[in-house]
Amino acid sequence: PYTWKDCISQVRSKGFNRRKEYFLFKKDEIPDPRNPNLKVVITPPLMSINWIPEGKLYRSMLKINEKIIISRINQIIRKYKIKNYIYINSFNFYYPGIARLLSPDLVVYQCVDPLVFAFEKKHGMISEQKIVKESDLVVCTSKQLCEEKRKLNENSFFIPNAADITHSSKALQSDLPMHESLKQIPKPIIGYFGNIERRIDYELMREVIDRNPEKSFVFAGPVLKSFVPEWFFEKKNVHFIGPVAYPQMPHVLKGFDVCVIPFKKDEVSANIFPLKLFEYLGAGKPVIATDFNLDLRDYTGTTVSYCKDADSFSDAINSALGTSDQHSQEDRLSVASQNTWERRVDEFAALMNQHITLKLNLVCKPEVLIGSREEVNTGSNGNIVTIE
Repeated sequence: PYTWKDCISQVRSKGFNRRKEYFLFKKDEIPDPRNPNLKVVITPPLMSINWIPEGKLYRSMLKINEKIIISRINQIIRKYKIKNYIYINSFNFYYPGIARLLSPDLVVYQCVDPLVFAFEKKHGMISEQKIVKESDLVVCTSKQLCEEKRKLNENSFFIPNAADITHSSKALQSDLPMHESLKQIPKPIIGYFGNIERRIDYELMREVIDRNPEKSFVFAGPVLKSFVPEWFFEKKNVHFIGPVAYPQMPHVLKGFDVCVIPFKKDEVSANIFPLKLFEYLGAGKPVIATDFNLDLRDYTGTTVSYCKDADSFSDAINSALGTSDQHSQEDRLSVASQNTWERRVDEFAALMNQHITLKLNLVCKPEVLIGSREEVNTGSNGNIVTIE
């Protein structure tokens, strides 16, 4: 949800303009004609309280914010006469008291990343622990995260990320044009798609780039300059094409000859299960990655080269450029097809059904899910409410 500080700082942004008429109680949801069962609910602006030190004052102010959120949720519950529902908190660790103030049949917390930044950790460490302890079910996107959360809640399970293979596989269409930004860049193109920030191992990439001056290294995505060394922008064979809208992703992947995930190996990266892994494979592209998360091997087999240093990374790129045969491409597509969102939804639903059965001692089909993600699909048997 937006705070008053967000409203002031983002008053001219698309996000603010989309929400502003829904901040008041006159309108309670954004209609989505594509998904009539999806209700996107905008809460009124909340107080900006993250600056307050951890303690009684912060927790008291937090309860006021939580009551504002709850009032909007209850408004929807009354409007649609909802009796049975599941509350899914998808990695919003700022508001630990929401579930306690509701009466859901099941409380689910989805943990997708470790807390990294100071502003997250300031109150998030305590709040997330409360959420994990009080949830009926905790779902994590990495094994290491799952092991950590299981110390607080034995009902913690690992369900990895996946990808929309239908979308990324468009890169295989012969009539799909390559992205305009790549047309003047010399081949072969070694490509990265995603945020250019702290996770990238820049020292490793410096060696790889220097050893391959005849190759173009393209980085597609927003650049967080505070994390990127100056020399990175000065390399003649490094190209930044800026943020790319999701619908344009297949056009970019089509122009990549080899896709890379050059993440540094540290405690944070060991918890990352990147979406781009299966997006790359779904486009049929060779994939080279550092061995930042050993769990990934269990899901990719021999289709991805995991490298320990710049030497092996550079060698893997050169090897991949020579193995773009039909058989290798089919292997990549096969792995991608086993890691779709449809499969993950089935796994998630099975876990929820199992735990709601244990909790209620009956098979319950909730009328609605209340969660915190906007991009959700549902069938005709239930509604989904997402909170922004």
